[in-house]
Amino acid sequence: MKILNGKELAAYIKVRQAKEVRSLFQTKHIRPSLAIVQSKEDKAISIYINLKKRYGNDIGIDVNSYFLAQEKLPDMIKRLNKDQTVNGIIVQLPLDKPEQTEDIVNLIDPAKDVDALGEEAKFEPATPMAIMWLLAAYNVDLAAKKVVLVGRGKLVGAPLEKLLKKSGINVTVIDKSTVNLTKHTLPADVIITATGSPGILCPDMIKQNAVVVDAGVASEYGKLVGDLAPEVYNRQDLTITPVKGGVGPLTVCALFENVIRAARRNYEK
Repeated sequence: MKILNGKELAAYIKVRQAKEVRSLFQTKHIRPSLAIVQSKEDKAISIYINLKKRYGNDIGIDVNSYFLAQEKLPDMIKRLNKDQTVNGIIVQLPLDKPEQTEDIVNLIDPAKDVDALGEEAKFEPATPMAIMWLLAAYNVDLAAKKVVLVGRGKLVGAPLEKLLKKSGINVTVIDKSTVNLTKHTLPADVIITATGSPGILCPDMIKQNAVVVDAGVASEYGKLVGDLAPEVYNRQDLTITPVKGGVGPLTVCALFENVIRAARRNYEK
């Protein structure tokens, strides 16, 4: 088994980002900042917000979070859009009323939409970017492979499909409407799964020597779990993301890469 170690790669990126942030402050007196707004109490949400705060603190970026009722989010976002000291704004999903997600994320100034969820966003979405970084770092040549993407969600699947096709990669996308999952996954050289459905991908659904990237996250019995059934990790022939430390650490890196870019672009206006 070969492990796609995102945590190790993230450590190198983190060092480089810290140097960039110090340079921005020393040469241009810019201290990048990120604002996180949320309206839902959730264990997974709290974990991710705390991760972002710690990471931001480590590389010198200010991270402030705001918890408020969903009906107050539009006014808060408009206020943050006008605040010149704020370079990036994210709405931590899911919302209490998810049907309003699109309307709310589209209120973010595209120049500050570092999660790239709005229609006019000027950045690449963090998790898809992280997946591409991870595969590139381990020399996985997608152009020469049969690639299957499981899931077409707003946060990962849909933007990743767009990013892969933009890069000239021929990708087959399967979602909850697909009847026979195995029929599509078994021939695949590379499987990227991002459904948030625990254990949806089992060992007998994956071909010999495949590359498997698990970008799914769900809460099950108080624990965060991915899309892969635990038995998949008994397969010694796979190149695979670990249970922890695969895409997640790089997603945080990619988000802060966008914050740094936003700060630099704001200065260069």
